[in-house]
Amino acid sequence: MHLWIAIAFPLSTAVGPVDTALDRAEAPNTMRAAFTVELASGKAVRIFDYDPRLPEDERWLLISARGEDGDLDEVAAHWGAEASPDGRLFPDDLRASLGEQVDVEDFGMAWQINFRHIPSLNDTKYDIWAAERMRATAWLDPVGDRFVRIDYTLPRPVKGPEGGKIRRYDQSYYLETEPRFGMSFVSAFTIELEARAALKTFRRSYRARILQAEFFFANKAAEQAFVEMRQIGTGENQ
Repeated sequence: MHLWIAIAFPLSTAVGPVDTALDRAEAPNTMRAAFTVELASGKAVRIFDYDPRLPEDERWLLISARGEDGDLDEVAAHWGAEASPDGRLFPDDLRASLGEQVDVEDFGMAWQINFRHIPSLNDTKYDIWAAERMRATAWLDPVGDRFVRIDYTLPRPVKGPEGGKIRRYDQSYYLETEPRFGMSFVSAFTIELEARAALKTFRRSYRARILQAEFFFANKAAEQAFVEMRQIGTGENQ
């Protein structure tokens, strides 16, 4: 039996594998994605196609449905009604969320990064409320300089922002690398929620899994600017 002892140390997010991984998670706002997503709960499965290049009323389309789950349908409806549903595939302000320094535990093949989520300008009041109470952990591959998972967990039951009590909240994001531009994207996420209000217990549990995705830029000029900036950053043009 091998006993692995984790090595813990503080680290600046502006250097080393963390800095590189954050760069790869910062897609420019001109990058878009067409994708197929599977939304699933214990009761139902829904599969949707999204393509921002299509006419507005054809962009978010249900292509398969099995089972009945009103909560899952509500989740899907909210996602499809967003101005840019593909925005959920791009990690949102991860560098700002981690801050300037993090605590790292080195497990060899993976680094566990414990941090306090720092709200950004894009965060809502509910995001800020959650950031003050949630425990955040990011898992990083130090060899590939890539984030592979980010977890947010409520360590103990708390009073909800609008009353009641939230007994459990767990949310995880799983990241992969798109091959063409080398950017990290959210390939799946899960949510587990249990709350009690008005003498009733509410539970929501579902997962989203990206079955396929195509990444591209809003126009050729934006793509060329990204490629040139990447070449400058890596020294490939020298």
